[in-house]
Amino acid sequence: MAKYFFFLLLIFLIELVAGVLAYVYYQRLSEELKQHLNQTMTDNYAQPGKEAITLAVDRLQQDFKCCGSNNSHDWMASVYVSSKQAEDRVVPDSCCKSITPHCGKRDHPSNIYKVEGGCITKLEQFLADHLLVIGAVGIGVACLQLAGALLTACFIYLLNKEEEEDFGAL
Repeated sequence: MAKYFFFLLLIFLIELVAGVLAYVYYQRLSEELKQHLNQTMTDNYAQPGKEAITLAVDRLQQDFKCCGSNNSHDWMASVYVSSKQAEDRVVPDSCCKSITPHCGKRDHPSNIYKVEGGCITKLEQFLADHLLVIGAVGIGVACLQLAGALLTACFIYLLNKEEEEDFGAL
């Protein structure tokens, strides 16, 4: 029974350390995201062998209703926009509010998502919202584990007490 209590306590401590590390490294994740999202979009979008990145960027821009890492002007420096493949688009079609073929040629707020802070802001907010939910669930599970450990300790105490009483009766 003591082994069970020990393992419950060990699992709880591991989860506690994981939670603290997640909180500490969240800021680092945010900085890494800012550095690499813009580079990924400008260097890899619509490039040969990078189809998965292209699909991911398109989905990001459509789902979060944003355009570019920081804003739609990020696309001006992209390999895609300067290529013939863009066919005079200033942004990918996934930046358009209503996607139609070649809608990315017209860079106007009525046509293109002009979100302050771009996709990075929307993505950070999404991560923060979901980390809050994950944290709340983690706290709930930790409370259940602590209650289980406490009940186990009480049970061990009662068993030991009963053994002492039985042994004392002899």
